[in-house]
Amino acid sequence: MSKPRFLLGIAPYSIDDIFVFIVYTAFMDKMCQELLLHTDNTYADFQRKLIPTVSPESIQGVRTPDIRAVAKQYAGTEEASLFLYALPHRLFEENQLHAFLLSSIKDFDTCLAGVEAFLSYIDNWATCDQLSPAVFKKNRDKLLPFIERWLHSSHTYTIRFGIKVLMQYFLDDGFQLSYAQNVADIRSTEYYVNMMIAWYFATALAKQYTAVLPLIESRSLECWTQNKAIQKAIESRRLSPEQKEYLRTLKR
Repeated sequence: MSKPRFLLGIAPYSIDDIFVFIVYTAFMDKMCQELLLHTDNTYADFQRKLIPTVSPESIQGVRTPDIRAVAKQYAGTEEASLFLYALPHRLFEENQLHAFLLSSIKDFDTCLAGVEAFLSYIDNWATCDQLSPAVFKKNRDKLLPFIERWLHSSHTYTIRFGIKVLMQYFLDDGFQLSYAQNVADIRSTEYYVNMMIAWYFATALAKQYTAVLPLIESRSLECWTQNKAIQKAIESRRLSPEQKEYLRTLKR
C-alpha cells in the first residue's frame, strides 16, 4: 500500500485522499480516546522519571497492558496501516502502540520496512525495547545485513535496537563469536547504548559463557560497560557460584 498523499504533504488531494484522511482522523480520535480512558496521573509521574529523554507532557500514564490491548484490537487492519504511516507521533503511548503494531506483523518484508521507517523516530529506551517483531526469529539470516547497519548508526536507539536483536535472536543456536565481537567493538558516550552492551554481555555470559569470556578477560569493553556487564551477570541465576566468583576478579 502506497503512502497517502495527505501524509506526504502533497497537494492537491484526490477524493480518495480525502476519504483516507477522514478514515485516518476518525481512527486516530478513537484510538486516542481509548488510550486516554486508561490515563493514570500517578503512573505518568512515575514513568516520567524512568524515561527522561522524552517530553514529560507526551507521557499520559497509560500502562503497557492497556496499550497492548489496543494494538491487539487493531493489528492487521487498514486503520493500523494508516497509523503506522503517520510519523512522527505526538504521545509516548502512540510510539508504544506503534511498536506493538509493528511487532505483530507476520510478513517479514513488510515488518522490516516498517521497523526501518520507525527507528529514527524512537527517542527512548522503553519504545526501543518494546519493539520485538516475532517474525524476525524465523528470518534471522535475512536480518544480518540490517543489524550490521543498525550497529553502525549514529542514532542512539537504532544502535540499541541492533544490539537487542542480536541478544534476542542470536545468543542460542544462531550464535557466532563474531556477533559478540561486533558488539564489543562499539564505542559510544551514550548511556542507553552502553547499558544495552552491558545487558548483551551479561546475557551472553549466561548463555555462551566459554565463548565470550575471553572478550571480558581481554578487556574488550570500555571500563564502565565491562563492570556493568559483570554486575548484571553476577545477579543472574544462570551462572554458577564459581563463574560469578571468577567474574568478580575481572572487574576494572
